[in-house]
Amino acid sequence: MLYRQKFDSFIRIYEKGTEDAVGYIINKNGFNERVTEGSGVVFFTALSRKPRSLDALTDEIALSFIDVDRSVLKQDIIEFYRMLEEDGFIVSGQTPEELDRKDTRFSYSDIDPKSLHKNLTPLISRAKKSTQEYFKNYYKEKPHLTSLHIELTSRCNERCVHCYIPHENKLHDIEPELFYNILEQCRELGVLGITLSGGEPLIHKYFHNFLRKLQGYDFSITIFSNLMLLNDDIITEMKDSRISSINVSLYSMNPENHDAITKVPGSFFKTRDAILRLIENNIPIWIACPIMKQNKDDYIDVLNWAREHKVRATTDYIMMARYDHTTDNLDNRLSFDEIEKLINEIINNDPEYQKDILSGSIGQIDLQDTSNDTVCGACRVSLCMVSNGNCYPCAGWQSYVCGNVKETPLRDIWEHSENIKYLRGLRKKDFPKCLHCADKGFCSMCMVRNANENQDMSAIGTLGDPLKINEHFCKVAKLNREIVLDWKKRLVVMAG
Repeated sequence: MLYRQKFDSFIRIYEKGTEDAVGYIINKNGFNERVTEGSGVVFFTALSRKPRSLDALTDEIALSFIDVDRSVLKQDIIEFYRMLEEDGFIVSGQTPEELDRKDTRFSYSDIDPKSLHKNLTPLISRAKKSTQEYFKNYYKEKPHLTSLHIELTSRCNERCVHCYIPHENKLHDIEPELFYNILEQCRELGVLGITLSGGEPLIHKYFHNFLRKLQGYDFSITIFSNLMLLNDDIITEMKDSRISSINVSLYSMNPENHDAITKVPGSFFKTRDAILRLIENNIPIWIACPIMKQNKDDYIDVLNWAREHKVRATTDYIMMARYDHTTDNLDNRLSFDEIEKLINEIINNDPEYQKDILSGSIGQIDLQDTSNDTVCGACRVSLCMVSNGNCYPCAGWQSYVCGNVKETPLRDIWEHSENIKYLRGLRKKDFPKCLHCADKGFCSMCMVRNANENQDMSAIGTLGDPLKINEHFCKVAKLNREIVLDWKKRLVVMAG
């Protein structure tokens, strides 16, 4: 019998070689994941993307269990891998050809493609507690860089009115040598996911080469693009790459309204047609429809169009200031009256959202939340890097530089940057207004939104204090909570 990982599965071992070693496996197509400790780590480590026979796997695993009878160990291995196969992580078979036939990839011909899942929380199988809960506690004490967001270029072929990157700063491309060097450093660090963005990443003249180079690495790849420059060569490379998602913004099905946001005539047709080409080639897509004044009446059409084509789509009316602390882009942000109308519209017309409210998943407060809990995953599991080598906590927070990979290795930045240490040291008690707020179940306090929209100095001397709460989002959370509670009351009255 032969065993190997599925094309869309990824394995990482954290704290390898220690008693605290943790094995992690995820299938990006099935949105399934699992954490294991102890013997499971050894069983994970033996797996490969190349077919391995049961005897070869047993020979390797037996080196870690010298006192265990081989026949007993082999049976344990068979049972462990059987569960992994049932949960969609690996395939088994008598020949490599059989493995290839069983290793089905993402396809839009599926009746219910996984990209339509509204909740992308991985499905947990045979676990005592959720993977998210496990890693929430694990990363609190042991930060691991699992995801790196790389801005290939700050240049862009659109001029979106709401963009958080100042247009005058859209000038630079990453040097190929730097990109390749970072990939090597990420492999050494055990990074799982690489996100390619811009600006517009496809505008980089070496994008095709970058994507081909990534095929030699075991990374899960996400790409943020407007797709206007998509061509046959790039599609070919995408099909051969382990791409988890192509994230694209589609603002309206009305070409004039879409183009009014991008400031590029004809951009709607180029983006829409590119999405259709990716669908034809079974490349997973995630459509984002940020809502602002220009398209507040159009988002439903985008969601319906995406649903017709079996593409996952989401909306968001949250907008943040530019990273240089200028706020002209916020002129496009919805007013509170417009937000109120929008929330009511969503509640009254989205049965799935109604189910989430009634189930308690909307507005839910973590009862185990404590004042000593960490604030977010920035600099605990993820980091961003721009084309000049500067590293910063998350997309949009480019004023908060944590180091430069041209001067300091990525590992040293991750482990020793004073700015990163400061953020990791923050706890929810450092945001006392949020800790006991009645509206916190309808709010996700965000430090970059705090920082970008003010010019106060932070505790470590950088412009834009992340601790200064952004009152706009407090008001939005309060409004959201009041609307949801009112809807639930009306539902009770109607039922009674």
